[in-house]
Amino acid sequence: MQIIKGKTNFDFIGKRRIAIFVSSIVNLAIIIGIAVFGLNLGVDFAGGTLVEVKFEGGSTEEAVREGALKGGLREVQVQRIGSTDEGSFILRMGGVTQLTEENEKQAEAAIRANADVVSLTKDLENGLISFRTKTRVNLPAVKAAVEGTGTGVKDVLDLGEIEGSGFDYQVVSAGMADKVKAGLQAGIPSAKFEVRRVDYVGPQVGNQLRNKGIASLLLALLSILLYIAFRFDLKFGPGALVGSIHDIVMVAGYYLVSRREFNLTSIAALLTVLGYSINDTIVIYDRIREEMVRYKGKPLAEIINIAVNDTLSRTILTSGVTSLSLVGLLIFGRGEIFDFAAAMLLGIIVGTYSSVYIASPLTIWLDEHTDRQAKLGKDTGGNLKAKPI
Repeated sequence: MQIIKGKTNFDFIGKRRIAIFVSSIVNLAIIIGIAVFGLNLGVDFAGGTLVEVKFEGGSTEEAVREGALKGGLREVQVQRIGSTDEGSFILRMGGVTQLTEENEKQAEAAIRANADVVSLTKDLENGLISFRTKTRVNLPAVKAAVEGTGTGVKDVLDLGEIEGSGFDYQVVSAGMADKVKAGLQAGIPSAKFEVRRVDYVGPQVGNQLRNKGIASLLLALLSILLYIAFRFDLKFGPGALVGSIHDIVMVAGYYLVSRREFNLTSIAALLTVLGYSINDTIVIYDRIREEMVRYKGKPLAEIINIAVNDTLSRTILTSGVTSLSLVGLLIFGRGEIFDFAAAMLLGIIVGTYSSVYIASPLTIWLDEHTDRQAKLGKDTGGNLKAKPI
């Protein structure tokens, strides 16, 4: 099947300097923006709690957000998932437990006020306060005192007596999911809802996921460089690598400008864009190699122009069909599905663009540089003069 009948002769490569200049400016602006403002890291990377709730009879994001604020949830993020009639929402909050750096001192003071504490240690990441006393304490009184500071308590555990040392206890703070549920019940008392899903990610796990996501991207780029250098020629490898980096930066720009959540799904989108982009680049590179055999003696820029025109119909067809499926996801998808589709659609556009205007021009530059070095070496070798003694 052909979209374009006959042979085209568009001068793609002739516009390469303008394209590279514009791409460099945009990429530089995105990198500076990420360095200054940062990406809106999701629960996967920043750590926190995600709660999915479903309201009977439906609701709106504005109503849920307003109810959450009334219920004391100041830093909650509300996002609709599914259709409007479903009434399903995702609420995100930082932190895993209600014991935070802001309230841990008040919780400690409440414990000391109700027990003769000998020693006390805190584990904020897991929401635990362990303490030892000289005498037994009133557990309900300790629980009520800590809850009075605004820290939800799941339980106060009696760990038993340590002979000659005292009695050990542990306060287990409630999770953020309990706070979200209580806040919605207080802020929207007339609404009926159910909690359908709760996800927790601690800060250390979030850092590990983020580092592994970055490592996967770097490993993919290195593998692409090695494959292109082995499959074609060493001078083709850097072009494919720089083009792939260009595409990653451009898609990251979508998350920067839109402030959509950057999470593990975003890493999956970047890796998918990377695969799509290099596939398109390899198709053009393969045609370039064929045309180099057919048109020996022609400048590489002309050969690349011929190769791009020869693959134009295939590029439009492949990109168009892929984009159609993504448009459906953009129309009907919500939440992470929408973000994935939007990032992929942008990735298809910039991936096709970079194959022509980033990867190919860099290959031309490397070829010209190699020729200049070869000529310089030949001229130098052929014009050696004896040094006077």
